[in-house]
Amino acid sequence: MSIQGEGGIRVASADYLRELRALCDQRGWLLMLDEIQAGMGRTGAWFGHQHAGITPDAMTLAKALGNGFPIGACLARGEVADLFSPGQHGSTFGGNPLACRVGCAVLDIMVRDDMPQRAAVLEARLLTGWRQALGNHPNVLAIRGQGLMAGIELDRSCKELVRRASEEQRLLITVTRDTTIRLLPPLICDEAQIDDMVARVARLLASNAVDRPVRLTDPTALANLQGE
Repeated sequence: MSIQGEGGIRVASADYLRELRALCDQRGWLLMLDEIQAGMGRTGAWFGHQHAGITPDAMTLAKALGNGFPIGACLARGEVADLFSPGQHGSTFGGNPLACRVGCAVLDIMVRDDMPQRAAVLEARLLTGWRQALGNHPNVLAIRGQGLMAGIELDRSCKELVRRASEEQRLLITVTRDTTIRLLPPLICDEAQIDDMVARVARLLASNAVDRPVRLTDPTALANLQGE
């Protein structure tokens, strides 16, 4: 995958993906990518791997392809596409006629409204807003993301913030790897909604701020303690 969603919104560098593609080409390996979460315009391109200018041999799609209607798809090219023939593979949410018609309608609307470009434009507003609002927060370790797929990593568990965000800020968030707040705003968000989201998250974390404990293994912290 081009971005680890459940892994804490960690974006694979373009160099890493290009080297991975080159390694697979050298060894005759297949490069398969999971685009279920990062695909369908979420990262500011149709698929996350496109930011690196590479093409996988196969990739998986689901969820956003049907805009919530159950559907899954596996796309393949070249020789890989010839590996499957009718009857060799089954799928719970595969290509039934209704699901495929829904998927075609979703694609038509996303192309019409250029939703990937919309996500790319809003990315800067979202991430810049958080970096300005949370740059000095004592518990924020990192703010990461691409397009409208973003995460805020804290130095402590933040699972309780899921409940508090809903009750106090009327905001739906998820938490991955115990310490990273993950947000996947709708691709139809406008600028005002992005600004409101930034403000609500900032208020939530402001009420949750706790001084970061001094790490005695940190040379700078040791020097400061010795100076005192």
